[in-house]
Amino acid sequence: MDIRKLQRLIVDALEDVKAQDIKVYNTEHLTALFERVIIASGTSNRQTKALAASVRDKVKAAGGDIISMEGEDVGEWVLVDTGDAIVHIMQPALRQYYNLEEIWGEKPVRLKAAGTKAGVKASAEDDAEDEEDAPAEAKAPARRKATK
Repeated sequence: MDIRKLQRLIVDALEDVKAQDIKVYNTEHLTALFERVIIASGTSNRQTKALAASVRDKVKAAGGDIISMEGEDVGEWVLVDTGDAIVHIMQPALRQYYNLEEIWGEKPVRLKAAGTKAGVKASAEDDAEDEEDAPAEAKAPARRKATK
């Protein structure tokens, strides 16, 4: 499966279950084991488990492979290995403590949000056209002016 399609599929699966602070990093230059690291936060054990299940189900439905899943029994930090992408779903306290963004975050990838111009901060040099189309963070809606 194409890496862009895979990362879009994973981000969509995470957004479907209301993941917070989704980040995607290009790791091709750091390791030959996988091309992307995706990090997201869930607010509870139940939500992190549901996020991981959503990723697993969407990837399998699209014909992708799930190599393994770790941490489902506890739910504080769930890892989903799809081969070309590793997905870390963590509760905010653990995410802050381990700070995986510092390890993998050299090349953030920007993705266009499906059907909108706003994007999820997540592109590297090979994703240059996505980078030009989408801002780094979703914009807040414009304020309305009061009418008299």
